[in-house]
Amino acid sequence: MLINTKKQLFFIFFLLVSLIVTTNTELNAQVVWENPKHPIHDFLSRQAQKGYIELSDFILPLSRKNISQSLSILRDSSHKFTTTEKKELAFYEQEFSEFSPEIKEQTNFFKKDANNRWGMLSIKKNDFLLRADAVFGLETTQGLEKNIIKQSNGLKFWGHAGKNFSFQTYFTDNTENGTGIDTLKQFNNEGGIVKTENVDKNPKILNYTKFRGNISYAWQNGSISIGHDNLLWGYGESGRIVMSDKAPAYPFIRLDYQPLKWLKFHYAHAWLQSAIIDSNRTYGKGNDIYGTERELFVHKFMATHSLNFFPTKGLSLSIGESIIYSDRIDAGYFIPLMFFKAYDQYSSRYRINSGSNGQFFLQASSRNHIKNTHLYSSLFIDEIRMSEAFNSRKSRNQIGFNFGASITDLILPYLTLGTEYARINPFVYQNLVPAQNYTNQNYSLGDWIGQNADRFTLWFKYNPIARLSTRVQYDYIRKGENGSLEDQYYAEPQPKFLANNYVPQKQLLVEAKFQLLNELNVRATYFKQAGIIRPNLQPRAIPNEFRFGISYGF
Repeated sequence: MLINTKKQLFFIFFLLVSLIVTTNTELNAQVVWENPKHPIHDFLSRQAQKGYIELSDFILPLSRKNISQSLSILRDSSHKFTTTEKKELAFYEQEFSEFSPEIKEQTNFFKKDANNRWGMLSIKKNDFLLRADAVFGLETTQGLEKNIIKQSNGLKFWGHAGKNFSFQTYFTDNTENGTGIDTLKQFNNEGGIVKTENVDKNPKILNYTKFRGNISYAWQNGSISIGHDNLLWGYGESGRIVMSDKAPAYPFIRLDYQPLKWLKFHYAHAWLQSAIIDSNRTYGKGNDIYGTERELFVHKFMATHSLNFFPTKGLSLSIGESIIYSDRIDAGYFIPLMFFKAYDQYSSRYRINSGSNGQFFLQASSRNHIKNTHLYSSLFIDEIRMSEAFNSRKSRNQIGFNFGASITDLILPYLTLGTEYARINPFVYQNLVPAQNYTNQNYSLGDWIGQNADRFTLWFKYNPIARLSTRVQYDYIRKGENGSLEDQYYAEPQPKFLANNYVPQKQLLVEAKFQLLNELNVRATYFKQAGIIRPNLQPRAIPNEFRFGISYGF
């Protein structure tokens, strides 16, 4: 009976999507998702901050189609640009040129295409488009007790199949060799990894892979994707409170629909990795090669949706909800408009040990209402008692929030100054059911500093010439002890923020990146840290290091 119910709900879900699609007559709407680390995002964000475009980059990744449209709008305002901005606009138009009507049928192999962009492979024939490139990187890290060489190599390709379908994939194999390797990558803002098991016993080598992929169907004002990637939600310079790219990528179904100019709906259902062995399903293999048991993990999932409002140019207001659930797939969370918390109470019969881990979140963003200024704030509610919110004894304000501001063209064209504060109260992201913690592969889905911590960030960004970006960033972090489950659910009053022992950590980053060609980048970074908060989660030597690397296709 349960199986039939699931099939019916899946059918209803995809039928609704099909009805939405077939009611739209505009067809040329392919969606390929761009890597959020691509420098185009900084360029567009700054132009939105100056009021030249509207950009919904609080949900990432963005599609190449959306980026191309934004660049086209900027072309109409280019007479207001500095020489540096004009050169960068032309450079990015070349990179995101696949929608240009000037592109005719062509096949290019290791040469430039019609828009003078060099690549490994570019094919255009009728409504079919394919672009492929090698991916490689070489980076050295030198510093106190550190001598690391990192090599990366892989392949990526993407394209369009007809007027509505698109596809993409990205894969790299990464190997770090040397001394002082951070084999966990936990307490920092680097992306989490799943390391190759056979290098566990050698501290001087680390190997891991990173991969992304999507198949998408798009129509005039929406798209649906099945993919494996990170989903980012909210703003943050050093970390995102709601959804970040700290955890390794995961499989998902993503639906985006914008029926009105001022209203956008976002939904996703993801398959996460609990990293917890399910002893009930584990069984003997019948041999003792690499152990005697077939190991299976506890199933873990996430569903999330948000309503995003744009009441006037430059202003966005968002409200959303997510649920982390485990053990078995639940068809109720495949209904995009379902109120997840209410459904969880219904399906668990209001029994806490049968329920799931739900969250609410809000965000506000203002661009150019104060000239050249971006103001933003996010609120993540893991648990709160509204009736006792201001009662110091009974309150359970398990929330996280951030707020930030930046101003560009300050004194000099292209000089941006920004500041941000983020705070995460005790017990946020934590649940009494370990498989329902707000994590994937044991890495936080939200801000990497985790519970009972705060961070103050100050940064300067400046592009002295086209495609050369420089940044100076200072972070001051305070981290308290992680609270126990007993305190989380029983203590009255709740443990205070940063009570008892907390450890400070100061970080200084100086970075310069230059885009030599499309996809070819050179980066130099100096990083200095004072204090070390989690020596068991990062190298014991306090970082004081220099990095230099060259990469293509990242």
